[in-house]
Amino acid sequence: MGIRTGQQYLDDLDRNPREIWIDGEKITEGITKHPAFRNIARSVAHLYDMQNDPALIDEMTYISPKSGERVGMSFLQPKTVEDLIKRRTMMKHWADYSGGMMGRSPDYLNSDLMALAAASDFFAENDPRFGENIRAYYEYVRENDLCTTHTLIHPQVNRAAGAAGQPDPYVAARVVDKTKDGIIVRGARMLATLPLADELLVFPSTVVRSTEEDRPYAYAFAVPLSTPGLRFLCRETFDYGKPAFDHPLGARFEEMDAVVVFDDVLVPWDRVFLLDSPELANRMYMETNAVVHMTYQVMVKDIAKAEFILGVASLMTDMIGIGQFQHVQEKLAKIIMTVEAMKAFQRASEVDASVDRWGIMTPDFKPLNAARNLFPRIYPKLVEILQLLGAGGLMAIPTEADMNSPIRPDIDHYYQGRNANADERIRLFRLAWDIAVSTFGGRQVLYERFFFGDPVRMAGALYQWYDHEDIKKRVRQFLYRNDD
Repeated sequence: MGIRTGQQYLDDLDRNPREIWIDGEKITEGITKHPAFRNIARSVAHLYDMQNDPALIDEMTYISPKSGERVGMSFLQPKTVEDLIKRRTMMKHWADYSGGMMGRSPDYLNSDLMALAAASDFFAENDPRFGENIRAYYEYVRENDLCTTHTLIHPQVNRAAGAAGQPDPYVAARVVDKTKDGIIVRGARMLATLPLADELLVFPSTVVRSTEEDRPYAYAFAVPLSTPGLRFLCRETFDYGKPAFDHPLGARFEEMDAVVVFDDVLVPWDRVFLLDSPELANRMYMETNAVVHMTYQVMVKDIAKAEFILGVASLMTDMIGIGQFQHVQEKLAKIIMTVEAMKAFQRASEVDASVDRWGIMTPDFKPLNAARNLFPRIYPKLVEILQLLGAGGLMAIPTEADMNSPIRPDIDHYYQGRNANADERIRLFRLAWDIAVSTFGGRQVLYERFFFGDPVRMAGALYQWYDHEDIKKRVRQFLYRNDD
């Protein structure tokens, strides 16, 4: 089949209903028309249409080695640094479309599957079938241009105890039984962002305890979102049905987050990639280098996001005439430093990339690992800069309805900027508000803070993983160096 159009993506969603609950309402059909989901569905559809744009198709796609059809560039298994840059170029087109506000664009998990499939021998350690399964699944998603989402962590019931130590062993999703047809899974997982995907990847949480009781929680598999017994419990929508003029981000890129319930879901054996092995589950991301390629994609998103905020801040500064103040210049400089630092991290990862044991050109993880620890700490400060620049102006912003009302002459007179009319100024400030003040913007801050997990635990993992020995040796040598 090869690449899909946006309309084909929407048609596939409607052709494969899933059970979604939101605001007490059960939705099984017509999700692409539902007020909470129709706009994000259109935004994802636009990403697929970009792949079919004659002006972009060579940068967005490549020829499948299996079918000869064009497939998404994010599926490319890189063999050279030039291949990495091809992937980065494609992903930047998608990231720029949303200003980096879509954390679950399909290229994120395409990067994951690409790496996992290359490392199929890792899964074969668990069962030879599983190595074949992950390769076949990657090709299936690639050849049909499917959109995947994933769920990784257990519900927050008692975090002081492991999954097996909860009051009910079926709170966290676990394997209940193994049959001739597949495994049966019962329980829940969070956090499944974008329930408008075609497929759900259910992969190991960050750490699975290595006890006999925890083995049923060690697995990796994939199922369609339309699988019987699978249901999604969504939070409230942050797309309030307002026009894009009022909510320029929330009305387009509200991805939605959900808890996934597995009500004795049958997972066919050909969809199982790992089972009953906490040891392999805990090694999976690092040993396959999936985490490296996923982080590489995230850096593209983060760069696009930081650049977008810099553009908004720069326009605000010009529009209300505050660029001459040194404290404003310092604030803009902080955003510039963030943009250039993130670009440098990514470029360094490419320059020092090397072919891994699976034959894949893999970015150097050291700068990427530093960047994925740094950006969650920086992003809230970028948002705060927009708040400080906009000040009370972020609370004095009329709506589209006001712009089309008899009060428009007052708006044109009193809301103009130094070098912009009222319409331009209000559009910009509503965008800044949607980044820095709105519910959508608040969710983005929370999302970035915990994108890869608890920031403190992430920092501890970075400390433990990083090789300190060479620099410690250098200091020891300096202490006893005799320059005389």
